[in-house]
Amino acid sequence: MSQQEMENLEEQADVETPDSPSQETGEEAEAPATEEKSPEELLQAQLREQEDKYLRLLAEYDNYRKRSQKEKDAAWNNAKADTVKEILPVYDNLDRALKQECADEAYAKGVQMTMTQLKTVLEKLGLEEIPAQGETFDPAVHNAVMHCEDETLGENTVAEVFQAGFKLGDKIIRHAMVKVAN
Repeated sequence: MSQQEMENLEEQADVETPDSPSQETGEEAEAPATEEKSPEELLQAQLREQEDKYLRLLAEYDNYRKRSQKEKDAAWNNAKADTVKEILPVYDNLDRALKQECADEAYAKGVQMTMTQLKTVLEKLGLEEIPAQGETFDPAVHNAVMHCEDETLGENTVAEVFQAGFKLGDKIIRHAMVKVAN
């Protein structure tokens, strides 16, 4: 026998002796003894822990990025809405000017071109006019300031629009000021 084999037999003999204090009896003998983890197992556990930290940090960063983008979009949309609110009186004045009769054709054409250009700019910003004339009255988008009886129009129908209403996406910028029939 080699020296190595002899040492292994001696170790086995030491473990198998019934007088050895390391021997346990009963239920304790069935429970596995806690073994020290090998360096490889310790490294694997540390790796799993670092991967978990990395994934949590990645998820936290992703949530932060999404939240920041939403806040940026909301700030942009609020700025657009505030700007459009300030421009709407100009729109109203141009609309009133177009409804007035004018003897100077060049002047009327200039006002019409200005209004067309303003409408184009507002559309590029995403502003939409709320349909009102002939539509069923909707208190979410219309502001009724007058009521009239008209047999030619149906129940709760918008008979006349005094001031156009606008929305930017789903946000109402200004309610349409209308007269409602019946």
